[in-house]
Amino acid sequence: MNHAPHRPHPQHDTDGQADILDLDAEVLAGHMAALTQWLPVRTPPREIVDLGCGTGAGTFALLDRFPGARIRAVDASAGHLRRLREKSRALGVDDRVRTLLADLDESDWPDLGSPDLVWASASMHHMADPDQALRTVHGLLAPGGLFAVVELAGPPRFLPADAPRERPGLEERCHAAAQQFHAHHVPHRGADWGPKLTAAGFSLDGERTVTVDIAGAGDPAVGAYALGTLQRLRHRAVDALSTYDVAALDRLLDTDSPHSILRRDDLTVRTERTVWAARRHD
Repeated sequence: MNHAPHRPHPQHDTDGQADILDLDAEVLAGHMAALTQWLPVRTPPREIVDLGCGTGAGTFALLDRFPGARIRAVDASAGHLRRLREKSRALGVDDRVRTLLADLDESDWPDLGSPDLVWASASMHHMADPDQALRTVHGLLAPGGLFAVVELAGPPRFLPADAPRERPGLEERCHAAAQQFHAHHVPHRGADWGPKLTAAGFSLDGERTVTVDIAGAGDPAVGAYALGTLQRLRHRAVDALSTYDVAALDRLLDTDSPHSILRRDDLTVRTERTVWAARRHD
């Protein structure tokens, strides 16, 4: 899954989203590889499109999985695409990657060729009209081609249920408080994409959910991932939290505090990711 979800609309990278996407890719690399290994391809694809590619978690997993493929990586963020190009050069695969800057909510998509595989990880739920986007993907896929939609079954959790000691259950209250933000800004989050894909003309070839449960003790990447994720969660939830919860959350986010989340030895990464594989009829 391109890891922490990317909204395919123009936005600044100063909010730390690119860093979160990179950390998501690092921490969940094994789970992303498992999803690409599962894909029910008939023959190895030669042309792949990564829609809402972010900084390239899915792009590079697909390049590893299909060494004969070339990828068009599409995103609305120039900063994300710049990072992706830097990584592709560092890995020596830049000859296999073409980046395209595009707002996928526009009706006129760039020329994406006739790919054998289209991959969309944590991007479809950000579309203003995902049903139209699904129909557009159906139209550009090669006959018999595969469309893989990967979505978070839920945002990642990091803290034990009884943490922090002075405000047990804080993380769950933060997520509950952020629901109003998500309902307004990402109303398609949590959708069942199977029926949507069928309605767009695809035949569903399979569905798989991968459970993530990674112990983070001693792993600085997990600590940084938790810190960045909770910082973004605070922005979305702060108006609906009690002053006591905000104070406890700020202690966790204060990297100079002895209570900082970076100093905890009980962090885990817990979430689920689901992939739907849908095929265009021959």
